[in-house]
Amino acid sequence: MRQVWKPSVTVAAIIEQDSRFLLVEEHTQEGLRLNNPAGHLEPGESPLQGVVREALEETTREFAPDGLVGVYLSRFQRPGEDVTYLRFAFRGSVGACLAGRELDHGIVRTLWLTPEEVRASQSRHRSPLVLQCVEDHLAGKRYPLDLVTTHASVLALQVKTDQA
Repeated sequence: MRQVWKPSVTVAAIIEQDSRFLLVEEHTQEGLRLNNPAGHLEPGESPLQGVVREALEETTREFAPDGLVGVYLSRFQRPGEDVTYLRFAFRGSVGACLAGRELDHGIVRTLWLTPEEVRASQSRHRSPLVLQCVEDHLAGKRYPLDLVTTHASVLALQVKTDQA
């Protein structure tokens, strides 16, 4: 039987404020790494819902997306693991840290880095997409949010899950 190829879908928040980008430092199998606030899309949620959730979990800040930076396909390999990621990167803004919220498990801290600092820290990036998304944002890449459509059948899964 032929194996079906299934890329892992992820969402990322590209957040620039006062010429600095909000990144997270997180524990990985390769040690401490820097990443955009990002994570896997969960069943029953749209990419927009997913990026808002992930940004909140990883930064304790509410994220307000205002555009799509891009859609990226990348591959990650380590011994015994070969994963292809399909990443939706959204740009937007965040408010202050919400009182009483804690950073998600594995997140050590958040950092605000200049573009130069993001470039200089490339060896610590979790993925080459960290810098690619920042560079695309700086280049002015911005697409309307309605470019990404989520059919109601996906959201119906969320309703069923919530009622269970």
